[in-house]
Amino acid sequence: MPKLIFLPHAERCPEGAVLDANPGDRLIEVALDHGIKIEHACEMACACTTCHVILREGFDSLEPAEELEDDLLDKAWGLEPDSRLACQVVVEEEDLVIEIPKYTINQVSENH
Repeated sequence: MPKLIFLPHAERCPEGAVLDANPGDRLIEVALDHGIKIEHACEMACACTTCHVILREGFDSLEPAEELEDDLLDKAWGLEPDSRLACQVVVEEEDLVIEIPKYTINQVSENH
């Protein structure tokens, strides 16, 4: 069973977290189910960048991003080569180490 290892984030996950996931789970859904409040202004429809995360480990184990996700990521704050949208990441067999960026381009928190 792969693990999702969230690095500490001052607001979203101050202590960090290690969560169990199943292959086929979406990263954002596992996070939200465990109280890690990743922004998702478009309701996880791949229409914004508020769920931008950086995969510090495990990036290469994932299916490549589709063109729409790549286009949106170009607008994300703090974009890095291993950035993805959490709503589009489908967990595979490997553990993932995830950093939630300090900022998002979301103007107002949706408080989902």
